[in-house]
Amino acid sequence: MDKLRVRYQTIELGDDIDIHLRTLRDRQQYYDHNGIAAKAGISSALWPLFGIVWPSSIVLAHYLLNYPTKNKRILEVGCGIGLASLTLNHLQADITATDYHPEAGNFLEVNNRLNGGSSIPFQRVDWNQRHSGLGQFDVIIGSDLLYEDAHVSLLSNFILQHTHADSEVIIVDPGRGRSRKFIRQMQEQGYQCKEQPQKPTDYLEQPFKGAVLHFYRTNSGGKQEACFEKKAE
Repeated sequence: MDKLRVRYQTIELGDDIDIHLRTLRDRQQYYDHNGIAAKAGISSALWPLFGIVWPSSIVLAHYLLNYPTKNKRILEVGCGIGLASLTLNHLQADITATDYHPEAGNFLEVNNRLNGGSSIPFQRVDWNQRHSGLGQFDVIIGSDLLYEDAHVSLLSNFILQHTHADSEVIIVDPGRGRSRKFIRQMQEQGYQCKEQPQKPTDYLEQPFKGAVLHFYRTNSGGKQEACFEKKAE
């Protein structure tokens, strides 16, 4: 494919927030003229996945609407098309976005201009990377990240490197069967689950069968609670 085909869409959040997005037209798009994606191990089948709005990212964006962001440095991992980062930027949060895909940063920049927001720091990172230079964050967020078994350890270790002793992690998982392993890994790092009220997902075209995994860890320690998945209705 010599040219990417794109589409423009608007995601409505709450009563008064519209996030405008330039995304790939469909999952058939592919353009790696300089071979960067191929060298990074991103096949033609996987290449377009970053540029689609997935249900998990919409759930995460809605979840963040009422999340207290003041004085918190927030990192989005696997930002893809950038919906959650754009939402937090609209809410004037301190958000940094990351992704492994070589085109994610370009699409995020275009989408940020569409929404008239302030610049969002972006860095292309590999979860295997030992020294990303990003520093540590108060909150790490992400959606639909556990595609392969190896991602469980890679993601949890990346989180460990980039969080303070007092920190939170919010991951929306669509139910690919690896969340239990991820929960156990997070528990080993001292994280507990924070119960959140279930909220309907009637803004989606189809029922959401995944879960919002909201972890927290405090410097003071305390009793280790059983972690669980909080499913959306």
